[in-house]
Amino acid sequence: MYAVIETGGKQHRVVEGELIKVEKIEAETGSTIDFDRVLMVGEGESIKVGTPVVDGAKVSAEVVQHGRGDKVTIVKFKRRKHHMKRQGHRQWFTEIKITAING
Repeated sequence: MYAVIETGGKQHRVVEGELIKVEKIEAETGSTIDFDRVLMVGEGESIKVGTPVVDGAKVSAEVVQHGRGDKVTIVKFKRRKHHMKRQGHRQWFTEIKITAING
């Protein structure tokens, strides 16, 4: 069984037992999180699509760790003007393990 959940402004297709990285969630490591914004639940030929969410569907996950992603380098450059600006950014993430999908 799989589901499509919405968290952090993004949509993720998840399967039970899968590890995924999502936008930072304020939760302790080892705690359980429930996602109520389930957009779709499916298994084989039976698929439920929500309008916009599936009623009564819930995905449970366990927080594995928090961290920061790889550095993204930003360079702003204007030719012939002796102007160049460099900047870097590392985005915070939360890694979660999907424990149950209830549809």
